Amino acid sequence: MEYIVNLNWDSDADVWIATSEDIPGLVLESGSFDALLERVRFAVPELLSLNTRTASPLSLVFQSRRCERLAL
Repeated sequence: MEYIVNLNWDSDADVWIATSEDIPGLVLESGSFDALLERVRFAVPELLSLNTRTASPLSLVFQSRRCERLAL
């Protein structure tokens, strides 16, 4: 099974935020992109076991987005 995890940069809070429409309850944040990936990898199996019955192995597809404004 494949699950999509969205990683978005919040420039106001200076954190990355992870959410997913496929994984109920997944909302995590971290100032470090790599740290957030590790937190997601740890939390997803637990959230899925609480919310659904899934077969192993599962695949996580990380989609990241970071937009920045530049002054010219």
